[in-house]
Amino acid sequence: MITLEEFKKNNPKKCRLIGLDLGSKRIGVAICDENWSIATPFKTIQKTTKENLIKDLNEIILENNIAGIVVGNPINMDGSLGRSTQSVKDVSSNISELIKIPVCLWDERLSTVGAFNLSSQLDINVSKREKNIDQNAAAFILQGAIDYLNN
Repeated sequence: MITLEEFKKNNPKKCRLIGLDLGSKRIGVAICDENWSIATPFKTIQKTTKENLIKDLNEIILENNIAGIVVGNPINMDGSLGRSTQSVKDVSSNISELIKIPVCLWDERLSTVGAFNLSSQLDINVSKREKNIDQNAAAFILQGAIDYLNN
């Protein structure tokens, strides 16, 4: 895995990225445009096996010309690392070893809350909000990362 700073230094703009919100049952996926302007919710993957996750990610990467992966890192509100942080680091390390594009971690504090609140402001009904919360959280994570890359 690398840092976003290393990614920016080694990769010019004009490449697409995916953002991942790793949950215990589902993984939200978002994709940004090649100019790093906007992150868009893409899909939700049901978490089954490591092999299926890698297969699904490879398909998304190949079909969408993806150059990097940004994974939401669940840091506690006080800045400390919790149990889920280690789980995300382990899964991210596995992804990094098995997929040959850069993988970066990005602080995801409040991403699910932010995605849920944003969809409520857009007057989207609760059942649709809950159905899409993982991919919306992934878009929230990815948008934060590309905003950082653009500064």
